[in-house]
Amino acid sequence: MRLVPRSLLGQLALLILGAFLAAQAISIWLFADERGAAIRAAQRFETVERAEAVARALDAAPTESQESILAAVNSRLVRFSVGDGPLVETGRMELPALEGGDIRATEITVSPHDGQPAEPPAAFAWLHERMRAAGVAPVEFRISIPLGEGDWLNVQARFQRPDIQAPPALMGATLLSLALLMAALWFGLGRITRPLRQLADAADGLGLDAPAPKMPRHGPREVRALSDALGRMHARLTAMIADRTRMLAALGHDLRSPITALRVRAEMVDDDETRERMAATLEEMQEMVDSTLAYARGVSTDQPMETCDLSLLVGELADELSETGPQIAVLSSEPVRAEVRRTAIRRALRNLMENAQRYGRGARVSVTRVGDRAEMRIEDDGPGIPEQDLDKVFDPFTRLETSRSRETGGIGLGLPIARAILRAHGGDVVLSNRAEGGLRATVQLPLSHFRRSET
Repeated sequence: MRLVPRSLLGQLALLILGAFLAAQAISIWLFADERGAAIRAAQRFETVERAEAVARALDAAPTESQESILAAVNSRLVRFSVGDGPLVETGRMELPALEGGDIRATEITVSPHDGQPAEPPAAFAWLHERMRAAGVAPVEFRISIPLGEGDWLNVQARFQRPDIQAPPALMGATLLSLALLMAALWFGLGRITRPLRQLADAADGLGLDAPAPKMPRHGPREVRALSDALGRMHARLTAMIADRTRMLAALGHDLRSPITALRVRAEMVDDDETRERMAATLEEMQEMVDSTLAYARGVSTDQPMETCDLSLLVGELADELSETGPQIAVLSSEPVRAEVRRTAIRRALRNLMENAQRYGRGARVSVTRVGDRAEMRIEDDGPGIPEQDLDKVFDPFTRLETSRSRETGGIGLGLPIARAILRAHGGDVVLSNRAEGGLRATVQLPLSHFRRSET
């Protein structure tokens, strides 16, 4: 299960939401810290005032009434007692109530287990003071006030740690802030990510034979700049491919004339062996020119698009090739219609099927529809191709001598022509070795030319 959103909008929203919640948690902690310190100060002030009132009452009351007064003012958290000496030997705290007299007060840490005072290690003194100020550490507030006749009123007050409370107003303000932040975030990031999605759709629709799709012209300045750059790139690529195709076509046309002239002159050679060698060389040159032009036409845009039944086309090719070589069997007959350049696709599939027929002792072909794409598999029982060369064979003029002889392997443009044609249609071909032996060519072709993916 994926917890992190895939989209830019979702990831930024999650990041900002996490930062907001962390900031709110820190704010609540600081609020509780200040609140605890304020409550502790109020408790000290109240205890001092209460102790002074009890001291005055004891001084004014008869000696036999002191026990009754102490019993009446004692509580679970505050204990009053009269002794010969002070509980606090020295020390005065900075409290407004301690303005005069010999009133002594101090605050000490109390062990939560045995109720006895516990002094922290020196290295943690700063932490102890911080915890005590925040009301986290258990403490006991002690006061000693002198009475008449040399007695002392000693007070021991235990302060309870104040509970952390979240006022309804604070929670309401937090939720309101969160709602407003997420709404603004969703609206603001939507203005950024929406043009990016449209730009991705437009880039997916770029094709050599199609006009440049409409690029988004709204959104941030960077998105508009990227749209302009993609438009210029499409124009440059289209012009470059067109120039290359025209150049190769002109080169092939210019080469045909001297090749034809040389073939005529070769026929005039009297020596039969020399004449045959010259004719073979000229035939090889002619084949190279024709194959190079076919490779260039594979990405050419001069042929119209038409709807074609790929299953029917594969069946026709299989019957045609089976008449002159090993059997090619078609395993499926389900109609699969696609928008293609029929002549170019026929050439690409023929090259792949001829390869399987020649080097795999026959072939099996299947055509299926997978979503919005057609998938064709051409399998043979030949020797296969080394794993490291499965993609290398698509390089122009590449022949694998271990399995492709020069006499039967052409000039190494059959597979490059097939891939160039398929990629010009928005598809591709991938070779893989079968586990049971032989080679598999998997062809992927969109049913609708340059159909944009749904997002």
